[in-house]
Amino acid sequence: MAFLLNKTTILSPLRSHSLHKTQEDSLSLSRRGFHIQPGSRENALLTDDPSLKQFKSHKKSVWRLKRVGEVLTIVVVAGCCYEIYVKAIMREEARKQASGSA
Repeated sequence: MAFLLNKTTILSPLRSHSLHKTQEDSLSLSRRGFHIQPGSRENALLTDDPSLKQFKSHKKSVWRLKRVGEVLTIVVVAGCCYEIYVKAIMREEARKQASGSA
C-alpha cells in the first residue's frame, strides 16, 4: 500500500507539469491571435452604429452620477455617526443626572 502511495506522489508532479505546459501552449496560441489584423466582418462589427447612439451612456454624465452617489453615501454615513454620537452624549448626561439626584 505504501508503495502505491509513493508511486502516485512521484507521478503527480509530472502530471501537473504536463497540464501546466498544455495550458501555457493554449495561452500562447490565443495571445498570438491578437496580433493579426481583423477581417472585414470584424471591422464591420466594430464600427459605430448610428441607430444605437441614443442608447450609449456618456462618460461625463456617468462620472457625475457616480460622484453624486459617493457624496450621498458619505453624507448618510456622517449623519448616522452624528446621531450615534448625540445619543451617546444624551445617555451620558442622563446617567450623570440620575446619579447626582440619587
